[in-house]
Amino acid sequence: MTGRARVRAIIAGEPADRCAFWVGHPFQETWPILHRIFGTTTEQEFRRRIGDDFVLVPLQWCPDFYEGGVFQIAKARDCEPGPLAACASVADVDRLYDWPEASKCNFDSGLALLRQAGDVYRASGVWAPIYHNFLDLFGLEEGMVMMHTAPDIVEAAAERVFAFYYEANERFLELAGDEVDACFFGNDLGTQRGLMCSPEMLDRFFFPYLKRLVAQAKRHGKQAILHSCGAVHEIIPRLIDIGVDCLHPLQALAKGMDAQALARDFKGRIAFMGGVDTQELLIHGTPDDVRREVRRLKETFGPRYIVSPSHEALLPDVPPENVRAMAEEAVGGH
Repeated sequence: MTGRARVRAIIAGEPADRCAFWVGHPFQETWPILHRIFGTTTEQEFRRRIGDDFVLVPLQWCPDFYEGGVFQIAKARDCEPGPLAACASVADVDRLYDWPEASKCNFDSGLALLRQAGDVYRASGVWAPIYHNFLDLFGLEEGMVMMHTAPDIVEAAAERVFAFYYEANERFLELAGDEVDACFFGNDLGTQRGLMCSPEMLDRFFFPYLKRLVAQAKRHGKQAILHSCGAVHEIIPRLIDIGVDCLHPLQALAKGMDAQALARDFKGRIAFMGGVDTQELLIHGTPDDVRREVRRLKETFGPRYIVSPSHEALLPDVPPENVRAMAEEAVGGH
């Protein structure tokens, strides 16, 4: 099977010749190290050499997607109040912030990257970090409080963030056609020990928008993948009900995200991608440790599994020999 056919089948719950593999999206400073050790000069050459089945092209990471960036907020510190913290009414949501327009999006570089990807699975579309964006617009603490004290204002902001991403994604999907296999959305909903807020708050301020984005992907014939770091075991049933086909990245050391717990509760109901621990194993383990863990994960999750790190942004402190061990065990083992 080609990488593209393999991943499509795995996510759809159909037979495949083996588990798939995605090395992730290494941090910028990691690439020179990988190229030096593996003897490659380009990302595509490196991925071919290690047997990668998957490519991710998030539009918001493309430099020409939106001039000046989307939802850029100037702050001296991340947790400072944002421009919407002073909102006293829904009308202030439009008065205090200049909302981006999807008609100004440029998809040229994203489409070019997809067209040159080769016969691998292509995940793309808007990353759509709706949850991150509206909290950043208020400020993390202010936004969490206003979910309770001014939910109509928070909801109005979330709706505007969503509207931009939905329209941008619609425009992109119409242009991309068969160049894309899946829409990949990114919203980190968990911490190491639990959710950032209650499932009930997510039911109001996030899941309705994710559901509409997933439905949009399906209408265009695409699979839907959700990225969420952290301990999200509690809300996986909601993700399944919404129609999410695959969950990434399975933060292995977060509460409830170990392979046994995930397989016990959800095996066969959703595909899994990730789980090769980047907090301890890939940094401090030996290549043999990594190989044993990849074998264990494949045996535990079964056929609906894509071997990948538990965070896609591999940092420079991950020894290249452990990357090699992960790839060889994923691709060579069955």
